[in-house]
Amino acid sequence: MMMTVAESLAPATATSGAGVTPRRRTVVWLGLVPFAVYVVLFLAIPAVLAAGSGFFDESGAFTLANLAAFANPQILAAFWASIWVAALTAIVGAVLGAAVCFALMGTRPEGFLRSAVDSASSVLAQFGGVMLAFAFIATIGTQGLLTRWLVSMGFTQNLFSHFNNGGPLLYQVPGLVIPYLYFQVPLMILTFLPAMQGLKTTWGEANAILGGTRFTYWTRIAMPILAPAFFGSLILLFANSFSSYATAAALIDQGGIIPLTIRQQLTSETVVGVSNVAGVLALGMVVIMVVLMTAYSALQRRASRWQR
Repeated sequence: MMMTVAESLAPATATSGAGVTPRRRTVVWLGLVPFAVYVVLFLAIPAVLAAGSGFFDESGAFTLANLAAFANPQILAAFWASIWVAALTAIVGAVLGAAVCFALMGTRPEGFLRSAVDSASSVLAQFGGVMLAFAFIATIGTQGLLTRWLVSMGFTQNLFSHFNNGGPLLYQVPGLVIPYLYFQVPLMILTFLPAMQGLKTTWGEANAILGGTRFTYWTRIAMPILAPAFFGSLILLFANSFSSYATAAALIDQGGIIPLTIRQQLTSETVVGVSNVAGVLALGMVVIMVVLMTAYSALQRRASRWQR
């Protein structure tokens, strides 16, 4: 009995497909090797070493006594300062960034304005550290351009040159909110705009056909769909601000937030009776960041369902 053409080709096709698929998977995994090596060498190992050092005393013996540093009032104050600065800049940055995204939705997708804002956000979201600190020092520092202009206008005790009887605002922990927002808002635009672009016009048309209003569309369709992406971006902004170091280090000499307190503990131990305080603080930051990134990943998976 002779086989048909389809029957004769079926086994060969299945065999060739079975042989090609594992090979392609192998190539994909090999392509991830450089990134995996980078993550292990420059992220995983340093994080483990930094956090793990908090469990050893000066002689190198394992101990849990170092965790007593979390009860120190200065350490608790630094954690609280880091949390409220991160929360405030994340909320304000998320709201302003979402408003910009909403406004951009009224422009052409391939238009100049949207492309310009997207490109500028990509650059400004990465603009931090000493350069950002210098830009704000030159603008609202003690001898900054805006500060001197306000003084010339008769405002001898303006907000930038005098704050809460503690000197210039920019050089105190509350002043970090201003430069932090400079990169928080662009980061929100980068992370939230794709979710806004994922809203399908057919959903609005279906809402209009069923007699729904614009208010109904946003409250019952768009907002529930965008909520996971919004809160995911909010968590990302919080983590970004919570872990920022270079900009704060260029503006504030002493501790005040956790990254600067870790630097202070590395140069001089200030918690009496506790060893490796910097490692203990690093452990606290790692725990908080792991919780934040886990929640962010969960929200991103939920948001991605509507972006397919």
